[in-house]
Amino acid sequence: MQIVGLTALVLGLFTSLDLTQKVSQLWSQATGKKAEIVVEADKELGLLPRVWNNFGQGGESSDGMLSPTVEAMKVIKPDYVRLDHIYDFYNTVEKENGQLKFNWEKLDKEVDAILKMGAKPFLALSYMPPALADNVTDEPRDWAEWQMTVKATIEHYSGTKGKNIPGVYYEVWNEPDLFGGWKIGSEKNYGQLYRQTAIAADQSKDVQPFKLGGPATTGLYPNWMGGLLKQISEENLRLDFISWHRYSGETSGFTDDVAELTKILAQYPELALKERIISEWGLDSGNNPAYDNQTGAAQVVAAAREMLGIINKAIAFEIKDGLDPEGKQFWGRWGLMTHENSGLQKKPRYKAFLWLNEIGEIRLKLTGEGSWVRGIAAKKNGAIQINLVNFDLFNQHQEAVPITINNLLPGNYEVIKSDFDGRETKTQTTIDQGIWTDEVLMRPNQMMRLTLQKT
Repeated sequence: MQIVGLTALVLGLFTSLDLTQKVSQLWSQATGKKAEIVVEADKELGLLPRVWNNFGQGGESSDGMLSPTVEAMKVIKPDYVRLDHIYDFYNTVEKENGQLKFNWEKLDKEVDAILKMGAKPFLALSYMPPALADNVTDEPRDWAEWQMTVKATIEHYSGTKGKNIPGVYYEVWNEPDLFGGWKIGSEKNYGQLYRQTAIAADQSKDVQPFKLGGPATTGLYPNWMGGLLKQISEENLRLDFISWHRYSGETSGFTDDVAELTKILAQYPELALKERIISEWGLDSGNNPAYDNQTGAAQVVAAAREMLGIINKAIAFEIKDGLDPEGKQFWGRWGLMTHENSGLQKKPRYKAFLWLNEIGEIRLKLTGEGSWVRGIAAKKNGAIQINLVNFDLFNQHQEAVPITINNLLPGNYEVIKSDFDGRETKTQTTIDQGIWTDEVLMRPNQMMRLTLQKT
């Protein structure tokens, strides 16, 4: 996510944004809509995409960062794990007698840890190798050397003579608007960085299928997206996915991003079907106590619901905390787990992803969500499941939620109500007219699963 040592100006900006967010949340609390959940048991919407099952690890450490987390992450069964800092942290590029040499040993350890989790690597091509520039956020002294570096990276990890990994994602930089002060179409042009990277990708030989994209900006900014997509369209550059970051306590921000991107893409219909990836997401770009408690878990579930069907991949930041400078176990850091020096304690956010992955395979039509209570309905082994979350950043909102399931087969059913903490109740009911109704009390940031199983 970040290079150590953000400026006070940037931190001040995040503080200001946080204040704006809180004002907006207060307004929402005054005017929000309550939920009335209706599920159609016979309206199958296809396979439920696990858009949330991807994770990121940024620059918290330069050596063996992921290895301690392998066993815990295996349980979650991630699809992709993103790494940045691949050039400046892992001594991958050196120059000897004017020639570039590549050493993948340290980076391979991180990639091998990803593979042991059962996932594939998503590599952000950042930051600039010290052998190529005086500063890791500078342009290279020689663009040909950057091309050689990108080509060597792709051929090592995707190449049939290298690691031979199919389906690797390569992202052009990480937060270029923040780290390096890159622009679109002006001095220190990200468009040039993207062009040179795309040329190198096209020159890669004997490789498995892979994907290339960007710009991985700190947010979805119309000037960035519009400028880059215009260049890609005009120059016919390779683009397999469009990426950006989103940190927000308001889950509507994810929807707003996609609406803005769709508007921009209307000008470039040939790019409209490219993958849409939020390559970092969370509830706050800075440290926040909610990352260590159930509020953070509820945000995971609510955001996952918000992104369902409109995003191809969402990469949650991050797998584990870095070390707290003051030695605290919990310090509001972004991780699903604490640092290994604090015992790799699993936070509620870790459990939230496990809970999400228990959802059934076939999505069902669900309507009647409100401002706080959101839901996903699915079929699992013939049973009907409804997952509900009442997300409230202020931990205050509570509501009674009416629930209706229509078009059920007549017969006897077992009704199981289970909460996020594992408590459950079981009752029996008979359905004659194909309709089941109930009402559940949703406490602030509570997550609940209702299961109807025909007996």
